[in-house]
Amino acid sequence: MKIVFSQIQQLSQKNAEIIATKWHYDGEYSFYDMENDQEDYDEIITPALRKDHYFEVLAEDGQLTAFFCLDPIEGKNDQVEVGLGMAPELTGYGLGIKLMQMIEDYVKQIGKYHKIILSVAEFNKRAQKVYQRAGYRITGSEDEASNGGIYRFILMAKEIKK
Repeated sequence: MKIVFSQIQQLSQKNAEIIATKWHYDGEYSFYDMENDQEDYDEIITPALRKDHYFEVLAEDGQLTAFFCLDPIEGKNDQVEVGLGMAPELTGYGLGIKLMQMIEDYVKQIGKYHKIILSVAEFNKRAQKVYQRAGYRITGSEDEASNGGIYRFILMAKEIKK
């Protein structure tokens, strides 16, 4: 599959609604369907909760391909947690590394963060492998409330240089 991630901009309300209500993943990855976690759903769908932290990634033809959010780490001004998602029909085609590179380049352009933190569901070995290939290292794990339960998440980090 040939997709060129072309443009990053603030997440539009239209695309927030598409992500929240139309993006559905197969099997265990349905964990990432926004409708399965009320807090995540409310945050992405509500401009006041979303603030200016959410971004959409568009292909050359304007197609919505992915999104990400930047959540500054409280008390650590040079660190940001990145949450992301790719359109379900694009997953599994080796596009994760390209998407991560584009997000990293964007974070570098902002210029105020020197470390990216990722929190990945423990079962999602596919994403963990992508992130490790992109240079992220496992720094620990923690239990987090999500989707009506408590789940183990793997913490990963990467120093980024301008």
